[in-house]
Formats: sequence, C-alpha cells, structure tokens
Amino acid sequence: MDVHLVDGTYELFRHFFAVPSTVDSNGQEIGAVRGVLTSVLSMIEHGATHIGVATDHVVESFRNDLYPGYKTSEGVPPELLSQFPILEDALEAMGVVVWPMVDYEADDALASAAHKAAKDDRVSQVLICTPDKDLSQCVVGTRIVQLDRRHEILRDEAGVVAKFGIKPQSIPDFLAVVGDTADGFPGLPGWGVKAAALTLSQYLHLEGIPKDWREWHPTIRKARSLSESLFNSWSDALLYRTLATLRLDVPVFDTVEDLCWKSPRPATFEENCMRMKSPDLLGRAAAVSSHR
Repeated sequence: MDVHLVDGTYELFRHFFAVPSTVDSNGQEIGAVRGVLTSVLSMIEHGATHIGVATDHVVESFRNDLYPGYKTSEGVPPELLSQFPILEDALEAMGVVVWPMVDYEADDALASAAHKAAKDDRVSQVLICTPDKDLSQCVVGTRIVQLDRRHEILRDEAGVVAKFGIKPQSIPDFLAVVGDTADGFPGLPGWGVKAAALTLSQYLHLEGIPKDWREWHPTIRKARSLSESLFNSWSDALLYRTLATLRLDVPVFDTVEDLCWKSPRPATFEENCMRMKSPDLLGRAAAVSSHR
C-alpha cells in the first residue's frame, strides 16, 4: 500500500486564495473547505487508499515558547482561520483521518506519521503531499517522498539534493543559517542559500563544521566571515535549528490500517454537503466507496 499524508493547512491556505468566496446555508465562509474536500476526494478517486490529513487547529505551538518571534495567527484573515474547524469536521465526516494540531504543528504530525508508516513493511511508499521545504527533511531514499500535487512534482532524496544541494538530514541546519521568513526566524548574518548549500554539502550538520575557517573545504568562499558569523551566533543557530526540526513523536495512529479510507459517515457527510451546497461531493464519495 501507499500512504498519502496531506498538509491540510497548506491546502486550506492555497484554496482560500485560489477559489471564489462561497458561504454555506448559515452564511459561513466555506469556499476553501469545499476546495480541499474536492481535492482530497479526487485523490481517493484516483486510487489513494490510506490517507491522513494534518491541520494547524491553532497556529501557535510549543515553538512560540522557545522563540518569541515565531509565527503566529496575526495577519491571517479571520475568514480563513474560521474554516479550520469546519474543514476538520468535514474531512472526518468524509471518513478521512484528521490530526488537528494544538501544541504541535501540522508539519510535526506529518513528519511523525511518515516516520511511523515507513516502519511498516506493508507500506510501499509514503507520500507527503506538500511543497513545504520544511518537510524535505523527512524524505528517505525513495521510500518517504514529497509530492507537490499542484505542480505534479515527486521529490525523492535525489530530488531534494538536486533542489537544495544538500541531503534531507541537513535541511534543519540549512534553515537555521539562512532563516525562514514564513516561520519567523532570521538565520545568521552573511549566510545565503549558496553558502549554506556549499557548506552543508561538505559537513552534514553544524557540529561537523571546523571551528578554524582555514580548515574549511576550499570550495566554500568567504569561509572566514561565515565562520565568524556562525560561531559568534552559535546559540542562535542551535535555537533556529530546533525550531526547524520536525518532531517525530506526535501521537498520530496505532497502525497504518487506521488510515484506510472506506466510506463517509452517511448522515453526517450528507448534512455537511447539503449545508455547503455541494451535493456533487456526496454523490462522488458514494460512487467511489461503492467500489471499495
């Protein structure tokens, strides 16, 4: 079996800014929810059998306690935030396993689920459905891969190396020095993408980088200034790497069979579809479940 792990937060944001505003019978904005449900159902129609969706039920997480500048829900449109619980309920009604994150982030749930699913010999491949660079750290060979469904790009370990110039294990170190504006931490002065890739292609983790810049690999330019920046801000670098490192211990499922999609919950899903004025979803879900 293949296991599909979907970044529900990314999907909700993407659809919110891509589809027209739509309200349900109660006047609640649900355009993005309807878009995500359609997208996930399309995956099932095209053969996905084992699916889990992770969402940021609350944008803030334990990382906000570690670093005050970490991302928050500030600036996120309330019409978007209000759709998270609606999406979670609608997906569950459709028979899809959902992990709404509060203390952790959706990325942590996806990383934990991928790590656990890959240990099961019955699993042929784990596909993390998101283009998010943070999740690239989870890629392992061709067994755990990233799938950018929007652009139809499948990225295995060789693909991560081709894109970033480093192995998946080095992604947190890479983000630590270059920063991540989406997550709200700045990186280190003087460290750009090229310098980080060159350095971490030679030294897998920050701890492997020689403290004497004269011992650095000759291909790395401006080694002296990079070294001074890194070791003068060592504690910051380690903190940023902690922020960028995804957790693998989030409780997600007991066995991969928990992720097997069989059918929607009849009355609940019908009620959701009628409220969202989407009878087509009800019919499509019934049709695919009749063939499972």
